[in-house]
Amino acid sequence: MHRLLSQTIDGVSEYTFANLYLFRGRYNYRVSCTQDKALILSGERDGKKFFATPCALPEKNVLDELFALHDYWKGIPDSIYLPNREQLEAWGIEIVEDRDNFDYLYLRTDLAELSGKKYHKKRNLVNQYVISYVHHETPLTPELVPHALAVLDHWREDKGEEGDYAACREVLGLFDRFPMNGALYYINNRPVGWCLGESLAGGSMFAIHFEKALDRYKGIYQFINQHFASSLPEQYTYINREQDLGDEGLRQAKMTYRPAGFVRKYIGRKG
Repeated sequence: MHRLLSQTIDGVSEYTFANLYLFRGRYNYRVSCTQDKALILSGERDGKKFFATPCALPEKNVLDELFALHDYWKGIPDSIYLPNREQLEAWGIEIVEDRDNFDYLYLRTDLAELSGKKYHKKRNLVNQYVISYVHHETPLTPELVPHALAVLDHWREDKGEEGDYAACREVLGLFDRFPMNGALYYINNRPVGWCLGESLAGGSMFAIHFEKALDRYKGIYQFINQHFASSLPEQYTYINREQDLGDEGLRQAKMTYRPAGFVRKYIGRKG
């Protein structure tokens, strides 16, 4: 699965083995394969069944079978929709944008440098963090996972809610089994934040899957965002910071970083 998914060109944040595995319980994921070895994903959310085809457009008879068993086709990327728009319409499939699930794309250099008037407030928060705290950073390694877990537990306590706690805890426990990279952040030698992600779209994009910190430290999230972007190799043109899921507060926060574009996704239904 990792080999097939890593070859997809769109950079859809959900279409990695790690992401599918970690959220298998939330969406009740199942995986199958067509005769030509194209992946078919099945899942369920809010009582509705969906399927996804991350690697290629299936044949019409396969799509007909899938629609007979599912309520809708989810996460259709541009590389499948745009070249086949007329064909899908002829097959009686209605395609609409799924804005709530668009991934936000940022130029790595924009996040690393925070230059210009548009990033003035972000830059000020980073500078306040640097001046206010005795801090240091280090790559996340299996030996340091207990430090990241301590941050995660404090984060949950501060938030008073679970959020994606279970997935975070599992990914840290399996950190050495996934092709992921991350960093740990300390203040006065105490762990206060971490982030974790992986390469997408043939190595031109890096997706931030998890980012947790203790927001009692002013500017910490802005600092993590900027510092980790600056630590990534130059091969990454874009940083994918995933979707807002229709949360207006999260959407506003993501827009303040001035995205350079989006990984567009679509939903398909049989007419």
